[in-house]
Amino acid sequence: MAFPVCGPRPRNAAATRALILEAAQNRFARESYDDVGMRDIAGDAGVDPALIVRYFGSKEGLFRAALDHCHECSTLLDGDRETFATRIAHEIVYGTKSPKKMQGLQIILRSMSSARAMEVVQQQSCEQFMNPLTTWIGGDHGAVSARMAAALMMGMTVSKEITGGLDLSEAECRSLEQRLARVLQDIIDGA
Repeated sequence: MAFPVCGPRPRNAAATRALILEAAQNRFARESYDDVGMRDIAGDAGVDPALIVRYFGSKEGLFRAALDHCHECSTLLDGDRETFATRIAHEIVYGTKSPKKMQGLQIILRSMSSARAMEVVQQQSCEQFMNPLTTWIGGDHGAVSARMAAALMMGMTVSKEITGGLDLSEAECRSLEQRLARVLQDIIDGA
């Protein structure tokens, strides 16, 4: 009876990269940026630390990728401008709790103590959220409107996540959705 020859596990760059990224997200969500080491992440992922450098370049590159992977705002500006506020208000009030959003928030909160990590967070927030929103709103007051809209959207979303939900009746949820949509649309329209 012949036994199969065991050799090294097959290489799969995409799977290894995903494994490292998941380990990094989990680690950065639990510990501050400065307290997380590349060896810690490599150990969590079960890979050699050199692979982190190969796939992400550095700890900062891995941190950027971890933040990118947590963002779910790519579809925020999809759809008509006239229905933007209604779509966003509905998502804020009735959207399901997202583990990725919460993990992203935890990573941001944990990284506030690190000047380098906060620089990355601020840069990515501008590149991926504020700048596209400002451009999409346009006009002479696009930047002001974008800041106001972002504050309202983020404030409502963070409040809902932190408190574990809205704890409102169905009638109150409908009222909140309608009022939120009105205020948000006024901000977007520059009213």
